[in-house]
Amino acid sequence: MTDRSHLYPALRYRDARAAIDFLVNAFGFSVHAVHEGPAGGIAHAELKLGDGLIMIGTLDPALAAEGRTVTGGTAAIYVAVAYVDAHHDRAVAGGAVVTRPLADTDYGSREYSCRDSEGYEWSFGTYDPLAKPID
Repeated sequence: MTDRSHLYPALRYRDARAAIDFLVNAFGFSVHAVHEGPAGGIAHAELKLGDGLIMIGTLDPALAAEGRTVTGGTAAIYVAVAYVDAHHDRAVAGGAVVTRPLADTDYGSREYSCRDSEGYEWSFGTYDPLAKPID
């Protein structure tokens, strides 16, 4: 039996259209699907980066009223990238706010952290937890 589990982070943005533009321009995502919602919002969108995919949509004001906000939490998203220096430069040029400078870590990764257009924390680095260890 094959495990068909996959992880797809789902993020809600106040302005999902602007978030899509930001994620494409600053982080290098490509648009996989966009489904319009009521009142001109985004009901569901899928953005790809390499073999990974995130799902995003417009934040429903009712969810915000319940305290389910898009910023202020303690969660962050980590993305393994091959060329982290170039990715960093693209993100900065695209308007990302760097929160942890590009640096080498004790565990062999080169990485940095930044915020996107609505404050989500993203970390990008060369560490890939699914890569086979080098013997």
